[in-house]
Amino acid sequence: MSDFPIFDLSRFEKAGHDERVLLGAEVDDICRQTGFLAIRGHGVPQEVIDGAWFKARAFFDLPADEKQKARAPFAGYPYGYLGPESEALAKSKGQDTPPDLKESFNGGPLAVPAGLDDRQALDFCYAPTIWPTAPDGFRPAWEAYYRAMEDLAARIMRVFAVALKLDEDFFAPTIDKPISALRALNYPQQPVPPKPGQLRAGAHTDYGSLTILLPEAGSGGLEIFTPEGNWRAVPPVAGAFVINIGDLMALWTNDRWVSTLHRVVNPAPRADGSTRRQSFAFFHQPNWHQEIACLPSCLSPGETPTYEPVRSGPYLMGKFQSTVKAA
Repeated sequence: MSDFPIFDLSRFEKAGHDERVLLGAEVDDICRQTGFLAIRGHGVPQEVIDGAWFKARAFFDLPADEKQKARAPFAGYPYGYLGPESEALAKSKGQDTPPDLKESFNGGPLAVPAGLDDRQALDFCYAPTIWPTAPDGFRPAWEAYYRAMEDLAARIMRVFAVALKLDEDFFAPTIDKPISALRALNYPQQPVPPKPGQLRAGAHTDYGSLTILLPEAGSGGLEIFTPEGNWRAVPPVAGAFVINIGDLMALWTNDRWVSTLHRVVNPAPRADGSTRRQSFAFFHQPNWHQEIACLPSCLSPGETPTYEPVRSGPYLMGKFQSTVKAA
């Protein structure tokens, strides 16, 4: 994909008003077409990225019984370790498939907002993360990366506001207490063939405003479903994060922007013979109580919204719980 769109965030942030409008128009065009782009010039320190990445790799290298000490306590609990074949993402789109060939560690917001008393929010999005006891330094490395992703997501949302011809800070009050989640994913070696229809991650769309993906350098398997009706590979881009639009941003924009169907297939071995793949996915999600309704600027005269408004938190909870393998 030599034509995969790459956006320089630092250029936008250094630009004056007129250039920002032009750069926003570029992003608008990308989000109308595929909803996937790479972000360079993001400013996230490499030591923060490497710190979380290698701690996650060390965690996934632990024996299974050690990893299980950080397991989610019951099916549908959002945070902690989920072992292999614990969920089937395609079920969020109504497709019945074998469980996905991956394991993950998942963590939620680092603090509970003062005064929050919504029981669903406290029991789901603000449930405690089940931290592993090994490797040493896992939690601080994870939290540093999480904070960096929160900051990066907020900066990208400013670009999105300009792209939609809104005030640059339009989304700020909708994401000042985001219910975002960070997921480290390990797609292990595959010593036996997958079951029919079994993928590393089944075809799905993401649920929130945007996702910040860090794929492993040189890895393959991530594919998007194009407007032409074809599956197309998304390559890792050196020094960049891959960004994709989620369902709530598509709802906000009345499908002007695309929440693209994507999947992770079972790839051929790399040059070293390995089929293992690791990635980080930060799922940026508006505040729990935030109503997501069509933006007036995304409606043509006489047009009506395609979707009824939803609340961010309950929408996320319902989607997540539909993917989890029953105990």
